Amino acid sequence: MCGAIMLSNLSKPLIMGILNATPDSFSDGGKFNHVEAALTHALKMIADGASIIDVGGESTRPGSEAVSADEQIQRVVPIIEAIRSHSDVLISIDTTLSLVAKAALNAGANIINDVSAGLDDEKMFALAAQKNVPIILMHAQGTPKTMQENPYYENVVGEVLTALMQRANEAIHAGVKKENIVLDIGIGFGKRKQDNLELLAHLAKFVALGFLVLLGTSRKRFMGTICDVSEPSELVTATAVTTALGVMAGVQLFRVHDVKENRQALDVAWAIKNHC
Repeated sequence: MCGAIMLSNLSKPLIMGILNATPDSFSDGGKFNHVEAALTHALKMIADGASIIDVGGESTRPGSEAVSADEQIQRVVPIIEAIRSHSDVLISIDTTLSLVAKAALNAGANIINDVSAGLDDEKMFALAAQKNVPIILMHAQGTPKTMQENPYYENVVGEVLTALMQRANEAIHAGVKKENIVLDIGIGFGKRKQDNLELLAHLAKFVALGFLVLLGTSRKRFMGTICDVSEPSELVTATAVTTALGVMAGVQLFRVHDVKENRQALDVAWAIKNHC
């Protein structure tokens, strides 16, 4: 499949369902790190309206430790192969390592989702260019292990805009087509609550850069502080609110745990936005 064609001219935003093949992800760690359970969950997300399944073998929650390429490959490749044998859904590989991305693409994945925006592995952009696949570039301040220790910005919107444009230009310089680049503002990745809110209030500025934009707020802790909720799974409604907000701002991709609820939020917001 050619992911670039399927993402470059979207007529309507898409839902990306999260599938963490990890023992320690912040919200669903240990639930889907076996092939049968992962496949069952992927098929349910597809039935609920997911157009992309995002498979990851390394937790990027605050304080998490890095996982080797070999371990990630062992976690994600059998799951990707199982999904691909049952569905032609788009599959993204959530990794910062080119060896993992290459193995996932060879197993049937279509998209690279790199939370380091190519900074962790200098070979990632070359791989995306060679394979001619979309690559998601996310902004983060620091690493997952340290990112929430003391994040600080003078002007978070301006700084994230500048950083993402720098990474996008580096990708283009390495041969990645502009239409294959997706930008993610990195909600919760080295951000304070006020930073997350400021970025969400100015989503249209990121859309105006001319790249596809992905929003990943699903069950994020900053919403729990607003809603006085400590359990991430209780933030479904809060997440759906941000999905509707993103649709109205022009965001094209939404990475979520709870597909059905966010699909409904997307559909209603899209209908309102396009009402004549």
